[in-house]
Amino acid sequence: MDIDLLTTETAQRMQHLQQEKEKEWQGTGFLPSVEDIGALMQVLRRLFFPTIYAPRQQTTADGTAQQLQAVASLARPLIEAGLRATGAGAAGETATRAEAMTQQFISELPSIQSLLYTDVEAVGHNDPAATSPVEIVSCYPAITVMLHYRVAHALYEAGVPLVPRMMTERAHSITGVDIHPAAHIGASFGIDHGTGIVIGETAVIGNEVMIYQGVTLGAKNFHRSEEGTLLNEPRHPIIEDRVTIYSNSTLLGRIRIGHDSIIGGNLWITKDVAPHSQVRQPKPVKFHGFIDGAGI
Repeated sequence: MDIDLLTTETAQRMQHLQQEKEKEWQGTGFLPSVEDIGALMQVLRRLFFPTIYAPRQQTTADGTAQQLQAVASLARPLIEAGLRATGAGAAGETATRAEAMTQQFISELPSIQSLLYTDVEAVGHNDPAATSPVEIVSCYPAITVMLHYRVAHALYEAGVPLVPRMMTERAHSITGVDIHPAAHIGASFGIDHGTGIVIGETAVIGNEVMIYQGVTLGAKNFHRSEEGTLLNEPRHPIIEDRVTIYSNSTLLGRIRIGHDSIIGGNLWITKDVAPHSQVRQPKPVKFHGFIDGAGI
């Protein structure tokens, strides 16, 4: 077959498939820019941690105001693109809605900054390898992912579609930590190492919680309506204050882990845990042939 004829026939088949899905998916082709999301996060990093990232002249009140203007100029078109991409605003209304959402987001930035400072302190309090706040902010994946999550959560709470999820997926690709922007996470949230952590959409995490690599706060099952569509209902764990969850433990379903508890590593938990509990692996059976490496 001639290559020109082949490409023409293939294009027609693809166009037919696209037209079939266009109404079902309701896409508009106006996706928020991934590059602009990255640019916004860079400006926010300098804004929240000026003594580490910003030039000295930007740490003044005037410099901070200029950076806030830069945040608004980047956030507004992203929010508008999210509204347009999802069809969330009628024609002519998206710009007005985007402006209102941007103003709400800007007003939340001091609270986000305050929470991020508690996250930095939480990492330092729980990791003896952390030598300084500068090292934690510049090197630890915990702060990268929490910067993205806390910004995305504020946008999610403001009703912004699509952009919050794109933000947390950016952090996921960078750090290996997957946090849904709708999850609720309190102050002083510590992550050590981080790789493989999953925190689902309806998870609720209290204050002063510490989580290690590979932990999953997931759903055990899903419910459907009579029509067969999935129901978006609370289905992820509630973690109360001052809980530590060690590496590679999986907690599933709408269970509650009571405050001041310790969940050991490599555990599978699908039931509530009372406050002040310690959950550990069963003691292993000793086989004397393997003491000090003998028999290996």
